[in-house]
Amino acid sequence: MTGDMRRAAATLKSVFGYDRFRPGQGEIVAAVLAGKDVFAVMPTGSGKSLCYQLPAVLDGGLTVVVSPLIALMRDQVGQMASLGVEAATLNSHNDPAETEAAWRRIEAGTLRLLFVSPERLSVDGFAARLARAGARRLVIDEAHCVSQWGHDFRPEYRTLARARGAFGPLPVLALTATADEATRADIVAQLFDTPPLTIVHSFDRPNIDLRFAVKDRPRAQIADFIAARKGQSGIVYSAARARTEQLASALAAAGHRSLPYHAGLDQSVRSANQDVFLKEDGVVMVATVAFGMGVNKPDVRFVVHADMPAGIEAYYQEIGRAGRDGLAAETLTLYGAEDMALRRRQIGEKEISPEQRRVELKRLSAMTDLCESALCRRQALLAYFGEASERCGTCDLCREGAAGYDTTTEAQKVLSAAVRTGERFGGAHLADVLSGEATDTLRRHGHDSLKTFGAGKEHSKRQWQTIVRQLHAAGALEEASSEHGGFRLTERGVAILRGHEPVTLRVVSETRTPRRERGVRPVAADLDKATADLFEHLRSVRLEIARKEGIAAYMVFADRSLIDMARLKPRTRDDMKLVHGVGEAKLARYGAVFLKAVAGFAA
Repeated sequence: MTGDMRRAAATLKSVFGYDRFRPGQGEIVAAVLAGKDVFAVMPTGSGKSLCYQLPAVLDGGLTVVVSPLIALMRDQVGQMASLGVEAATLNSHNDPAETEAAWRRIEAGTLRLLFVSPERLSVDGFAARLARAGARRLVIDEAHCVSQWGHDFRPEYRTLARARGAFGPLPVLALTATADEATRADIVAQLFDTPPLTIVHSFDRPNIDLRFAVKDRPRAQIADFIAARKGQSGIVYSAARARTEQLASALAAAGHRSLPYHAGLDQSVRSANQDVFLKEDGVVMVATVAFGMGVNKPDVRFVVHADMPAGIEAYYQEIGRAGRDGLAAETLTLYGAEDMALRRRQIGEKEISPEQRRVELKRLSAMTDLCESALCRRQALLAYFGEASERCGTCDLCREGAAGYDTTTEAQKVLSAAVRTGERFGGAHLADVLSGEATDTLRRHGHDSLKTFGAGKEHSKRQWQTIVRQLHAAGALEEASSEHGGFRLTERGVAILRGHEPVTLRVVSETRTPRRERGVRPVAADLDKATADLFEHLRSVRLEIARKEGIAAYMVFADRSLIDMARLKPRTRDDMKLVHGVGEAKLARYGAVFLKAVAGFAA
């Protein structure tokens, strides 16, 4: 270990309260301290922020951090203040006094971290002034925003190359949680003059449980899932603004602390709801994808998708907001054929280049493949990012099994039914035809007299709908009309129907809504009752402090620290230093209060 890294390890403990680096952090910190340009791809929750926070503390200079959201900047400043690190933000919400105070600290050389937006950094003269004040490095967080291939492209990030030039020769660290090969290449081309040291860390988040389910009364599915996790912080994503408010109201009526968030709400309402979510324990945010980037809350215990995500990058980024503290977290993704059709229609309606459309369709195809996979979810997810892995043994498919088998005959029956009904009906209608259910609609169209009527009585209507959905996901069926829906055959569908291509789908079994989960899952399920009770007591002490100071609860101590505290039951300040996340500043500020809380509870 070099001298720099020995100092880094000591500072990691004294300031941040951590005994060791997380995987990948040490390599990046060493490269940053050596003054190298670095491009790092690390999953959400792997500790990307520490890779620039620690060097900023160590080298005594100013680190300028470009961030896309004001809420994230303020959150980062608050976290640094709780650790005794000088940090500030310059953004459009600052009042003149805040701005003046920040510049005084910058020019006096006392500030270690300055958070700015890409728009502010690009203002003429701004970067040059920071350079004159001694800026030592530039950090670009959420770097995928610079790429037209990224899932959250922001045009203002394209100005960063010019802004970087105004700084002169200073090292750059670019960070992102998700980027496929096309996005990575674009990031490097946009932000670096010469090839940087590129570090792509494993995308695996083994603490996150992956679960998918076909939509079957989705509101009830979501309600049951969250009922078993009452009191935990979570996010529910919905594709429609109106549905976020409906779901939030339904969950609130069921006794959950639930709030909506979408771009159509007044800015003051959005900000207030986000503030409650960040600062309080046990809040469920029901939101569109407008919510999430920069939400630096470590103790989100679950993420639910009420609708299928648009692509794997977006899905990975969104589920990554759970379990950032490294503790167990859960996900549930609901999907259906209507989601797949909607997403394809949305891509078709975008004003984008043919190449961009091709890329987005490829990403959507990968997402539908993940939904309908017969393999390990984690294995399939990591394979998308080019990472080989073994079966995880913990996802829904590994636990419950979903082997594939030759379903060419069943597929041909579906495709034949689609052709014979005019290639304009949806999955439910085709399932009625095949299962021989003579509905009024079938009779009206004369479909009860077709050769395929009742040709699939060996399976139930629900089972046939599953096969239709999987054929749609596999690219054998496509949406016949953006206005009226329904399915028609693709080239692949024609090949299957004619017997030129076999089909392997998941084993067709009755799809049942999982039984209602009983009881409430605790945040730390592996604690014995006495330790769990102490943990809950420490959470209440933490919340009281946070409310009094007007900060987020996790800025006092994260759940992981309180769990460690409950297990270790520290009696002295030296004991408290052994607790995860307790550095010198937090020990001085909160140590006595929590030592008293532990002693009082034990008594």
